[in-house]
Amino acid sequence: MASGHQHGQTHGIPPAPLPLPGVSKIIAIGSGKGGVGKTTVAVNLAIALARMGNRVGLIDADIYGPNIPLMMGSSAQPKVGPQNQIEPNFTHGVKTISIGYISPGDKPMVMRGPMLHQIIRQFLQQVEWGELDYLLVDLPPGTGDVVISLVQTVPLTGAVVVSTPSDVALQDARKALEMFAQVNVEVLGIVENMSHFTCPHCSQVIDIFSRGGAERTAQQFNVPFLGSIALVPAIREGGDRGLPVALAGPESLMGAEFYEVARRLTERAEDAASRSGEVIEIS
Repeated sequence: MASGHQHGQTHGIPPAPLPLPGVSKIIAIGSGKGGVGKTTVAVNLAIALARMGNRVGLIDADIYGPNIPLMMGSSAQPKVGPQNQIEPNFTHGVKTISIGYISPGDKPMVMRGPMLHQIIRQFLQQVEWGELDYLLVDLPPGTGDVVISLVQTVPLTGAVVVSTPSDVALQDARKALEMFAQVNVEVLGIVENMSHFTCPHCSQVIDIFSRGGAERTAQQFNVPFLGSIALVPAIREGGDRGLPVALAGPESLMGAEFYEVARRLTERAEDAASRSGEVIEIS
């Protein structure tokens, strides 16, 4: 590696983010807090996008608590090719990488910020992604280092914020919206997860977390609302078994909402990508 006097690296200025060759759109999926089902949404969206005919990659950027190996039903250690390029796992039609593939087991990852930054950069630049229409990045909960590493490394097409409708979750979702605004990443939309529960016995709809809150927050912040996902035991079971419900297809009762969200997301992402292409740089 050359010394730090390359273009854009003088005087401690971080290098400008560089596009990944062959990767069309990179979308971060975040939430202000944990426990809102962000990874469940990321995994099912990735599968839905792939089933809709897109070439899809999925990065598990939650280094401390990687859940994608379990949810995707894949624990194989990735192969490392020449030039130290890592081959992503290919499961359910999606290329994935996770620290859980490389360092499996229940031992927690203990590391400092710079190491974290290094791993995120490796997952982006050293993985053999090939040609992709979408690369989804499942962020750790909260607002922190990983997002900074991400935006410094690659230009993002946009972000998706996942929240439940509860006031506590929405308060933290607003922090996530503010965070993306601060780092100049467009929010492509909000997804309301665990929106409502339909009683399997009497079919009564029960709003456990006060349904509709995320949609109101989207309106308040003037960002698109991508849709709501019901609180359904089968969604959790699918993730636990490594067979996410989106595998059942767009016509299925369980998977339909994810395909609806995926369809709206593609519209927003296409729009954002075409707008970013319009920027004329004056040298």
